[in-house]
Amino acid sequence: MTAAKTAKPRAARAKKAEATHRLRIKVRAYEHAVLDRSVKQIIDTAARYNATVIGPVPLPIDIKKYTVNRGAFIDKDSREQFEMRIHKRMIDILNPEAKVIEALTNIDLPSGVSIDVKMM
Repeated sequence: MTAAKTAKPRAARAKKAEATHRLRIKVRAYEHAVLDRSVKQIIDTAARYNATVIGPVPLPIDIKKYTVNRGAFIDKDSREQFEMRIHKRMIDILNPEAKVIEALTNIDLPSGVSIDVKMM
């Protein structure tokens, strides 16, 4: 009975060792439409090389709010509020090949879209 208990964790470790390589891509933009087009372009590029793609996973929107005075002197109690919304998506590519990574580095995305790529 003790041999069976020790065999299960070894099998679990072997599975983890197989799927350790993961390319995590975080995409950010102010406009959600531009962001969705960019994410589709990334997924299509990865699918062209038969890569396993997880996502896109929508992440919480960062909202930065700013309050400013409307006037300098007499309208001190009157204020205006502005906000910037930063939309984010996350994509995971499991066990990427060199061709996939090279294709993703050469991809041309619109301005206003920033990308963070991490190998995990």
